[in-house]
Amino acid sequence: MKFFGLKIKNVLFILLGSAIFSFGLVHFNIQNELGEGGFTGITLLLLYLFNWDPALMNILLNIPVLIIGWRILGRTTFYYSLIGIFSVSLFIWMSQIFMIEIDLAADLTLAALFAGVCIGVGLGIIFRYGGTTGGVDIIARLLNKYLGWSMGRAMFIFDAIVIFTSIITYLDHIKGMYTLVAVFVGARVIDFIQEGAYSARGTTIISERSQQISERILEEMDRGVTVLQGRGSFTGARRDVLYCVISKNEIVRLKNLIDQVDPHAFVTVSHVSDVAGEGFTLDENKKPIHD
Repeated sequence: MKFFGLKIKNVLFILLGSAIFSFGLVHFNIQNELGEGGFTGITLLLLYLFNWDPALMNILLNIPVLIIGWRILGRTTFYYSLIGIFSVSLFIWMSQIFMIEIDLAADLTLAALFAGVCIGVGLGIIFRYGGTTGGVDIIARLLNKYLGWSMGRAMFIFDAIVIFTSIITYLDHIKGMYTLVAVFVGARVIDFIQEGAYSARGTTIISERSQQISERILEEMDRGVTVLQGRGSFTGARRDVLYCVISKNEIVRLKNLIDQVDPHAFVTVSHVSDVAGEGFTLDENKKPIHD
């Protein structure tokens, strides 16, 4: 379902991500006086130095970036970014009003981990559904689009610059190090959610009995198999190469099946971070399994 060209599902998930992000920022970063990277880190810096409201500053700082975002990222991403920016500010404001006291002053390691996870999960969801929260998020998206940088990597570089500024202005070196831990955890969580929580395995099979193996995979495992043409560099012999994507819990079953047909088959298994298509995101009628 769409509303003004925007998918309602995407909007709802952007709101969810904004709520998680804002909850972590207020209850783990601000309550424990930890910093943060990017424009969020700048809003915290202004909060600690001048007591300026981070909800309001988040909007004011993002105005020029939104102008750039409109020109480069297009109308749809711009609208999703508007939703992300204003919803983050709204949820920050609400979290400050309805704050839950979470006393982790005696365990800053736990505070840093939870800060990183909440912010990483929140931003990861926002990114995955086409939104941003402005600032470095838009810059990171541009680097991802044009230079192929991962969102987490780009953000970590900018975050480090802001954190260094925070350390030399208001953070002591201990909380500065805990802030770095939180940012690193957040960056890894963002990449994990961006790449897909579902992790599959890609298998390459070279065998003299490739036809039999292919048929058994189709019949017994209900998985598709792609047949590629290969040629040995030493012998020059041509042979079929099978490629099949399976879930993690099917690896042992596939290996046993191959071993029964050809114990001497050459098999490689590689990590697949995200999968789309029939058997994973589409059913046999080419319709989404999870809408």
